Amino acid sequence: MFIDRVVVKVEAGTGGSGASSFRREKFYPMGGPDGGDGGRGGDVIVRGDSNLATLLDFTYRDAWIAERGEHGMGSNMTGRSGKDVILPVPPGTIVRDRDTGDFICEVMADGETHVIARGGRGGKGNAFFVTATQQAPRKWQPGEEGEARVLELELKLIADIGLVGQPNAGKSTLLSVISAARPKIANYPFTTLSPNLGVVPLSDHRTFVVADIPGIIEGAHEGKGLGLQFLRHIERTRILAFMISIESEDWQAEYDQLRHEVEAYSETLAATPFCVVFTKCDLLGELYAPEINAPGAFGRFAISAPGRMGLDALLDAWWRQLLAMRKADEDALPARPDAFLP
Repeated sequence: MFIDRVVVKVEAGTGGSGASSFRREKFYPMGGPDGGDGGRGGDVIVRGDSNLATLLDFTYRDAWIAERGEHGMGSNMTGRSGKDVILPVPPGTIVRDRDTGDFICEVMADGETHVIARGGRGGKGNAFFVTATQQAPRKWQPGEEGEARVLELELKLIADIGLVGQPNAGKSTLLSVISAARPKIANYPFTTLSPNLGVVPLSDHRTFVVADIPGIIEGAHEGKGLGLQFLRHIERTRILAFMISIESEDWQAEYDQLRHEVEAYSETLAATPFCVVFTKCDLLGELYAPEINAPGAFGRFAISAPGRMGLDALLDAWWRQLLAMRKADEDALPARPDAFLP
């Protein structure tokens, strides 16, 4: 089951209280205070885990509570700090405060960590309060409470190529042919009910990731069909591929409708580099890419996924576009101060 939005409760550990203690040993009649500090409460941490692809695990457990710190003890012994609680999430997860809507963090890489609820500080023992005029203080501090909050976790898949098209445009079939992914394929609309990811292998150990999302229909940006629920999963794709079936009655109208839904959903997404891919060309018996008005497209391609026709040209174009974008990103990075030092 694909789960991409959950609400969880987190509570960091409360700090341990300081101790009020006095040293009592033979030959030390004026031992003095020796109460230690309390330990710090554990934090609640989110950590990226590339082995995960969904937030399903959070549907079985909605509360995550870190361990509290131990209280301080005599002989100036500090209490043990509480253990942290780690929430493993798939890369691409956004964490927000549900009550305020404030953005907290975004986990983008495997192993990346963020503290989302900090544990309370341990209280001071009476040994801390010794002064020249107060040699035997009895006061101590209680530990601070840890942060408690209700969070919303939202997953946005990370992929290089996002396949966008109407139901039955051939997106799932293409993904199943060029990768090891096995999405559901059938001859009726809305076969795909959740996004699918596939890793496309090329020669020389080159790979890139393709995302297939449910079909986009008119009004998807307003919540019609399944489009609005999953359009956010192509927000992080570097390239969009508009998939149009060659058997469509009006190629231009179908393309215009897809572009409109993407632009209405997000201006940033609409600025993503894109190409147009005509599918099911085996129905014509030849590779034919009709002329349509698609300004800004870096290419028009005709393919037949079941017949494996035109796929090499399409994958090569995607790879060259990705390389060009990566080089542009590297050139935009500021030079290191020591870049020109011998």
